[in-house]
This record gives sequence, C-alpha cells and structure tokens, in this order.
Amino acid sequence: MSWALLVLAGLFEVGFASTLKLTENFTKLWPTLIFTVCIILSFVLLNRALKDIPIGTAYAVWTGIGAAGTAMVGILVYKEPATALRLFFIATLIGSIIGLKLATK
Repeated sequence: MSWALLVLAGLFEVGFASTLKLTENFTKLWPTLIFTVCIILSFVLLNRALKDIPIGTAYAVWTGIGAAGTAMVGILVYKEPATALRLFFIATLIGSIIGLKLATK
C-alpha cells in the first residue's frame, strides 16, 4: 500500500509542478487552486508512504516520478522538444525508479 501511496504522491507532484507555470506568479485563481491541492496531497501521501519506505528511497522515487512526469507533460502539453537524448534520460529516470523499488524490501 505504501508504494501505491508513493506513486500517487509522485503523480500529484507532477500536477503541482506542471500547473506552477499556469498560475502566473499565483495571480490566476484556478491554476493556483489546482497547484495548492496537488502540493498538499503530494506531501500528505509522501508522508504516509514514509511509514514503510525508507526516506532516501521514498524521496528519490517521489522526485524521480515528479521529474520524469513533469518532463513528459512539458513535451506533450507545453510542446517542449522531445529529442532522442531527452527521451533517453527520462527513460533512465523511470528505470532508476523501478530499480529502487526492486532494491527496497
């Protein structure tokens, strides 16, 4: 259950990181509300996952999901470049997240 909470926390990190640009320095109401809800849920779920997952592993996985997911949102939504090298390193992030899961008991 803790791993599911951690993945969900990472997805909410993608949500808050991806909507940060849309808040326009927190002057736009709806993007700011979405950002706020996502960041709160992300930290609450991360905190709950820490009951069973070591902090170093949980934090690395959480930020890895956030980084890879936000990079993908940048490519798919914000039309950022999807170069082969960029996609390769996103894939290595995802591979590292899987590796940390497999290496943690």
